[in-house]
Amino acid sequence: MNEHPHAFLVLFLAVAVAFPLVALTAARLWARWLQPPKPGTVKGDVYECGVAPSGDSWIQFRAHYYLYAILFLIFDVEVLFLLPFAVAFTGLPAGALLAMLVFILLLAEGLVWAWHRGHLEWK
Repeated sequence: MNEHPHAFLVLFLAVAVAFPLVALTAARLWARWLQPPKPGTVKGDVYECGVAPSGDSWIQFRAHYYLYAILFLIFDVEVLFLLPFAVAFTGLPAGALLAMLVFILLLAEGLVWAWHRGHLEWK
């Protein structure tokens, strides 16, 4: 039996489109049948760890602290990638050395970029 060469792709596309649509339809029907018909004051109230909210919710945060933390995580994870390479250095082919060199150069570029933009200066 000769099948069309693209039959698998058509079947895969049909399943890829149908699966999310079926899941979304089931979720909508589930919510329509099981949620209360009219939300009350308790349902619409803000919930903050069981404590009634107080004060203004608009607090200004300095994004510099988050950026500093993200940069720390990036360069901290770099060590996790370098450790297995350093342990197995003598048994690896030259391609692994080249790949790790590219990895280190990309991270060095990110470090130079962050340093140039002043993100590493604590203000």
